[in-house]
Amino acid sequence: MADMRRRDFIALLGSATAGWPLAARAQQAGKLPTIGYMGRNTRAVDVNRLGAFVQRLRELGWIEDRTIRIEYRWAEGRNDNLAEIAAELVRLNVDVIVTSATPPSLAAKQATSRIPIVVAAVGDPVGIGLVPSLARPGGNVTGLSLQQPELASKRLEGTSKNSSRQVAANLTR
Repeated sequence: MADMRRRDFIALLGSATAGWPLAARAQQAGKLPTIGYMGRNTRAVDVNRLGAFVQRLRELGWIEDRTIRIEYRWAEGRNDNLAEIAAELVRLNVDVIVTSATPPSLAAKQATSRIPIVVAAVGDPVGIGLVPSLARPGGNVTGLSLQQPELASKRLEGTSKNSSRQVAANLTR
């Protein structure tokens, strides 16, 4: 989450924009399509992630305050603020909500089943109840999972073998 690589975030943004409803693009003049951005920390802490987000939007032709509006909300590290932040974005009737990490993603999901939610990264979206399955997430939530269950056993297996080799090597010295 905090250590999410820039290219992963840009890839997410590209897929999110590709999936953005056409209705948002065809809105009446005067009302710009609006992204509700839920930051778990502060703007200062998320400056790199936010910079990549805005840059990628610009590369795709979405220019803040010209072709889109972004409503930023910051929880300042306090998860107890997230439900109110999500509710506020719903009241503002944003076109899409962008989140990262489990707590803000769950707060957004609990606040709306109508507004699309794009999640930059969560550990186990099925296990936390964000989506019913990775193959068919359904609902209004999409995004990236940091979970890679098919690799977990391989990592443990590799670690175990390497540890055994290191112990054996140390014993023979």
